[in-house]
Amino acid sequence: MSKTNVVIGVLAGVAVGALIGVLFAPDKGSETRKKIAKKGSDTVDDLKDKFDELMNGISEKFEVAKSEAKNVYEMGLKNANELKKDIKS
Repeated sequence: MSKTNVVIGVLAGVAVGALIGVLFAPDKGSETRKKIAKKGSDTVDDLKDKFDELMNGISEKFEVAKSEAKNVYEMGLKNANELKKDIKS
């Protein structure tokens, strides 16, 4: 199981647990609705933060891979040019 799935599962579990806790709390209906709205908003914010972290991690890894590919290409080009020189002389 990937780390992303685990994080999403944990966040979903926390959200469901919080919602159940609020629903069974002995508060007035209006207070319960306010709490549910706040928990929902907090959960959405947490999910957005986790998604942003995930995308930043993917972007960083992509940039590293792109840089490494460029280095391999440049080394191959250099080796090919040296081989051409050797063949001509």
